[in-house]
Amino acid sequence: MISINRRRFLQGTAALTLMPILTACEKETIKGPRKIHWDRDMCARCKMVISERNHAAQVLNEKTGKSYVFDDIGCVILWFKEENIEWKDSAKIWITDVKTSEWIDARTAYYDTVHKTPMAYGFSANASKESITDKNSEIIDFNEMSKRVLERGR
Repeated sequence: MISINRRRFLQGTAALTLMPILTACEKETIKGPRKIHWDRDMCARCKMVISERNHAAQVLNEKTGKSYVFDDIGCVILWFKEENIEWKDSAKIWITDVKTSEWIDARTAYYDTVHKTPMAYGFSANASKESITDKNSEIIDFNEMSKRVLERGR
């Protein structure tokens, strides 16, 4: 018969051994944009290295937890179309603010039309309308920006 102390020791050892295995199986819930490895990560569509911190974008498939990074919001829109991404309407999309390089929700961002972007689509994201100070710029929303990217194609 096993003594009580020995039994507790074996139970504790078994628990400590199984803990990493059981927690490794837990699915991590991603709530925000992932860290970009600037000058190393490549655009999921055009395969260009992502270096411009004020035009990067990323997409998250919440069902799988897989994220994709892009060098230009135009690449996101065309990637959705070219790859026939069925989950595009439920995808989380973030883009960096052109002035602060902070991640913002791409669907609620305001886009200006005066900046040069990595793939020359020319749509830069802004967290607010008020932050667009260039009087020569149009201010458009996500849907209009998407429509214009698709019209241009490439």
